[in-house]
Amino acid sequence: MNAPDRFELFLLGEGEKKITETVVNSIPNCSDFLLKKEDHTIGNLVAEHLKKDPQVMFAAYKIGHPNVPEVLLRVQTNGEISPREALVKILKQLVAAYGQLGREFQKELALRQFADQGEGTGGGM
Repeated sequence: MNAPDRFELFLLGEGEKKITETVVNSIPNCSDFLLKKEDHTIGNLVAEHLKKDPQVMFAAYKIGHPNVPEVLLRVQTNGEISPREALVKILKQLVAAYGQLGREFQKELALRQFADQGEGTGGGM
């Protein structure tokens, strides 16, 4: 079968970088970022959040081949910040937002478990 081993979809190889930047010289303030061991989930999320930034003029991603876990993300800014700065800013915002979501989820889960224990719904009939 042509599909890679599952661990190859998320574990970086020896000396392999997670993100590499290539400056696009033919377009001002533009860089391509290759994200290793990622797929549409992160590509779409990051590109859509980059598009909301007023300093970002263009953001899009593509997947070269479905069996190769790589995302190519192109970012062009208005020159006030670099594409790398825009990407780092958005990634920090996403980490903070999803960290908060995780904390809220854990809090609600703990409250639900506490309420279930108080009601005596331990599985007995």
